[in-house]
Amino acid sequence: MPNKINFETLAVHAGTPPDPTTGASSPAIHQSSSFVFKSTQHAADLFALKDSGFIYSRLTNPTVAALEAKLSAFEGGVGATCTASGLATNLLAFSALMTPGDEFIATSKLYGGTAGQFRDTFQRSFGWKCLFTDPTRPDDFKRQITDRTRVIFIESLSNPEGVIADIEAYARIAEDAGIPLIVDNTVATPYLCRPFEYGANIIVHSTTKYFTGHGNSMGGAVVDGGSFDWMKNAAKFPSLTTECSGYRGTVFARDFAACPFAMHNHAIGLRDMGMNQQPMNAYLTLMGMETLPLRMRQHCENAQKVAEFLSKHKAVKSVSYAGLPNSPFKPLAEKYMRNGWASGLFTFDLVGGHAAGVKLVESVKIFQHLANIGDTRSLIIHPASTTHAQMNDEQKIAAGCGPGVIRISVGIETAEDLIEDLNKGLAVA
Repeated sequence: MPNKINFETLAVHAGTPPDPTTGASSPAIHQSSSFVFKSTQHAADLFALKDSGFIYSRLTNPTVAALEAKLSAFEGGVGATCTASGLATNLLAFSALMTPGDEFIATSKLYGGTAGQFRDTFQRSFGWKCLFTDPTRPDDFKRQITDRTRVIFIESLSNPEGVIADIEAYARIAEDAGIPLIVDNTVATPYLCRPFEYGANIIVHSTTKYFTGHGNSMGGAVVDGGSFDWMKNAAKFPSLTTECSGYRGTVFARDFAACPFAMHNHAIGLRDMGMNQQPMNAYLTLMGMETLPLRMRQHCENAQKVAEFLSKHKAVKSVSYAGLPNSPFKPLAEKYMRNGWASGLFTFDLVGGHAAGVKLVESVKIFQHLANIGDTRSLIIHPASTTHAQMNDEQKIAAGCGPGVIRISVGIETAEDLIEDLNKGLAVA
């Protein structure tokens, strides 16, 4: 591909050139567990990381590799590693960076599954302590940093509340502390926001959402920005900066200097934890990504219209959507998001509280009640009783999921139909 190429062209062509043997223009689904070696020396070189190629689909697979190439091109990274789900990406990324007793700082405005993983499982199973902090106050993150802090984790555009983080501010704090900044870019997608351009070091995604776009396949991805100097901060990250006995003394940050994090995620992370993405899911995601620019435009335009309608409705107490002129995050949307758009996900708080939320969810006809975002169809859910149910009341409020809060993922239908559907539901809520 040319060095300078527009996103829409990348969406169609990156990572998926025509097959050199058959001429097929669509990527193949390599539903194979393993791959034949050319010789015993070829096999030995692959296992020793001296040659690139395919061994076993837990490590690498041609269909998944095509998806990884497209994801890396989308974000402007140096390499990507696909996983079985979005939450699996967090485990993969953190396992390379953390040791028992280490700490990391994360925004309190997080997807409920991520918050639960950080709060409970990471601490209980691995001894990694998470300090949750208000994403609108970068200085609070800075004050939390200790000599055991290894990562800062934020969402570029938060799920469900739509809070936009000041990525550059967090990147400066992370750089000063000698630690990487990880940005979950799931809700914004690289079509709207490219965090590497603002100093992020690692990007994670749930590809289940907007990339796939049709609610038909699970997946996640970690993208290596290639910008963090691991050897400069060697004592903090021994997995990447000391000899790896499993690969005869390999030091990933030294021997794979162009993309050490991506290489480690494949050679160690997928090898030992086995959360690889399946070829069929990778294929479906590749197909969805070709239309991502078209869908994101419609998601954003529809969401803007729906948010404006809700902001004027008497049954709605408030709307949290960064695209609205009075949103406190509108300036950050103008800075970080293409055209100042704020994706298709947001929340609104009902005057009637929990009871009104239940009635609305059960009254709408076009919006589907399910636990996902980023589909072509519009979706609705009550976070406090579902996605964020495991939080206590104080944590729910901090996450923007109070008792009367409804989350919607606005699809690509006609906006007027969606507005009418919500209007009828609010009339009985």
